[in-house]
Amino acid sequence: MLEVQVHSSLRNFLRQRGESNWPHYLTMARLVARGLRLGRPALIQTGTTTEQYALSYLTNALLWNGPVILVTTPQEQQRLKAEVIPSLQDWLETNREIKVGDKWLTAQNSSVILLTTISSWLEDRLHNQKRFPQDIPTLIDGGNELEELTRQQLTHYLGSQEWEELMVNYISQADQIRNVRIQLTKAIFARPKNPYECYLLEKEEQEVLRKLLHNLGSLRELPQRIQQFWQRWQSNNQMLQAFINRDKGLFTLHIAPGSVAPMLRKIWPQQPFVLIGKALDWDTKAEAYRQRVGLPDLTCLKFPPNRYRELPLYLPERLPFPNNPQYKSALAHQVRPLVRLSHNSEKPIVILIGDVPLRAQIGTILAAEFGSKVQVEKVVFPNCQENNILVCGWEFWRNYQHKLLTPQLLIIATLPIPSLENPLVASRVAYYKNQRQDWFRLYLLPEAVRELQLAVIPVREAGGGIALLDNRVNHRSYGSEVLAALEPFARINYLDVAWLD
Repeated sequence: MLEVQVHSSLRNFLRQRGESNWPHYLTMARLVARGLRLGRPALIQTGTTTEQYALSYLTNALLWNGPVILVTTPQEQQRLKAEVIPSLQDWLETNREIKVGDKWLTAQNSSVILLTTISSWLEDRLHNQKRFPQDIPTLIDGGNELEELTRQQLTHYLGSQEWEELMVNYISQADQIRNVRIQLTKAIFARPKNPYECYLLEKEEQEVLRKLLHNLGSLRELPQRIQQFWQRWQSNNQMLQAFINRDKGLFTLHIAPGSVAPMLRKIWPQQPFVLIGKALDWDTKAEAYRQRVGLPDLTCLKFPPNRYRELPLYLPERLPFPNNPQYKSALAHQVRPLVRLSHNSEKPIVILIGDVPLRAQIGTILAAEFGSKVQVEKVVFPNCQENNILVCGWEFWRNYQHKLLTPQLLIIATLPIPSLENPLVASRVAYYKNQRQDWFRLYLLPEAVRELQLAVIPVREAGGGIALLDNRVNHRSYGSEVLAALEPFARINYLDVAWLD
């Protein structure tokens, strides 16, 4: 059987290379093999970096006797094609044809492995473009990006180009279109500034735009992009936001679904698949995640972190809560000695602070003591190496984490619970409220835990430590779930000079 062949081949390959730092290679490989052989879907949470687990599904793809579509990120696609697959092919003595592209060519033979991006695959499946055949086994290494990329695919825009197109197509209505645009511009730019440069449209503003599009649509067919925007808006549970560029005085309207599950639910039966992610849900069955992406009943497997690598976790108990006015000074009082404790390390120190003003204040306090080593949301040093100190928000770290050297110490000021001040978050919370669902347990908390796990995974594997300075973990009911997501860890609540040793 495929499972036996994959298990034996991968075990010998790992022994030959001496790779034993991740204990779940063979278990994951057998589950992927079972999914391929039986055509049964599976969901795997690896709890580690792609560099660790990729061999488990690649061995299956190379030994499978039929075509395979491998869906992953563009960066990982390049690494697999250039480095991992050639060495694995040589060892397995296989000669599978490897292609990279955004569609399946009918001339390709039955043993080809096609590498494509998550965006290309989603675009095809969501919009029924038929660039990828159905029923071909598909390995999707991108569970963590799936929901957001799907929402991007289903988002329609109304920007400057569309406004100009409206006035060209409806010359007799040009004054009315121009007046509505001016009215919306004044209303949107009159809002107080926020860090996100994004605003929900008020009911009055929506009604002005709705009336305009309705009247234009009744005259003759709207241009395609505007028609798509209008059709999406008429669907239920849509999020309508305005993103602004203050320097240019322009705004762009985005319309997107509050939930992507109804659309994704239609694509899963089209092919046998194995969906893989690093950290998707704290629950083994991933019920919250499966609900958000519309997954059917399937085999679920969640690998725990290496139990022999306990995460050094500093979690003090008497800090004020983040909404307390005293939190700023308490945070500074904690961060300074933590940085002193670790700043001679050859690896960087990263301090994650979601609150924008607080981020700048802590950066200023640290710069007064440590000088130019401190950077606030800037990467001006090669690979963020040596003993530099980076103060940044969660989004910045999410975008640059894979490019930078893993920190020796990761200081987390507050849990990455999405802020309701962010209009995008507020829109999604409103969606869950409309559905009479627990928006905190189904959305905010899972998002926070997932973000936390993704940040911690490389630190654990590199032997670094975490300082979590959010006292809600100690006193809120959900604190136990947050700590469970960080296990195994060695916790202390006091500073010790030998802590990170």
